[in-house]
Formats: sequence, C-alpha cells, structure tokens
Amino acid sequence: MFALPRLARRLAASVLVAGSLAAPALPVLAQSDEPILLTVLNDEGTVLAEFTLEDLEALPVAEIDTSTNWTDGMQEFTGVPLSALVEAVAPDAKALDLTAINDYAVTIPRDGWNADYPILAYRNHGETMSVREKGPLWIVYPYDVSAAYRTDVIHSRSVWQLDRLRVID
Repeated sequence: MFALPRLARRLAASVLVAGSLAAPALPVLAQSDEPILLTVLNDEGTVLAEFTLEDLEALPVAEIDTSTNWTDGMQEFTGVPLSALVEAVAPDAKALDLTAINDYAVTIPRDGWNADYPILAYRNHGETMSVREKGPLWIVYPYDVSAAYRTDVIHSRSVWQLDRLRVID
C-alpha cells in the first residue's frame, strides 16, 4: 500500500479520480471513509484502485432482471458494467483475475465481457447485498436471456462476495 497517511490518500484521491478517465494509469483511491468493497490490482499486486459503494455508484449504472441458480425467483440486480469499471482503471486489460472473500478465484479473458455484460452488481431489489446474500459485490450475467449465459464457464465466472480484481495486461 502507499506510505501516505489515510487522510492524505483520501485528499489525493479527489484529484486522481477526477483525472482517472483521461489518465487511467494513475491510482484511484476510494474517496470517502466508507468501507472499501473492491480493490483493483495490477499483475505485480500494486493497488491500482479502491472502490467504495459510493465510488461504484458514480460509474455508469446497468440493471439485469434475471433468475439465478443460487436464488429463488426473479432477481433485480443493479451495478456497473464490468466493461465500464475496466475502462476506468485499465482499458488495455487482456484478462481479469476475480477473487472472492473466501479466496475463490477465476479468470475472465478479454473476450469474456462486452459493453453490457456482465455487471458488477452492488444491489438486488434496490437493496445493498450482505455477505449472507452473496454481496456486497456479485458478478452477474443475464442468465435468462440466452443459453450461452447458462454454461458451467459462465456460472464459474459469476463470483459473489467479490472483493479483489487483478488486471492482467
């Protein structure tokens, strides 16, 4: 992590986030004292970005209404398209290593996401998701749209309790 005190990191984050779209190679640090939900790392393990719920909500928003293998009935997920998150911090990423709180990990190659899907969901039915509800972050696909989203590969990439994302260049 950085040697800067927490307050200095937060103040620097305001400047860094403002320029993050123009210069995505700069670190993006969480902007508030909210809990950090997602840490984005590079190949070497250096922190590229940290996101709180507030930070994620500031990115483009997408919704997916779908059923899942892990829940009952129709679900209404809200989150950020994975593509938008990647574009903000590492637009040249060739793959992503996703890791959950329990250290479950899977790699998604660049052709494994598009402009719309999957999303990094942070709400279900309008409410934030607890760890017990597979949150606070869950990679979600529109499983009901096509059989292509109901494969073992897609299911393995549907990481819930996601807390780390490593960018592979």
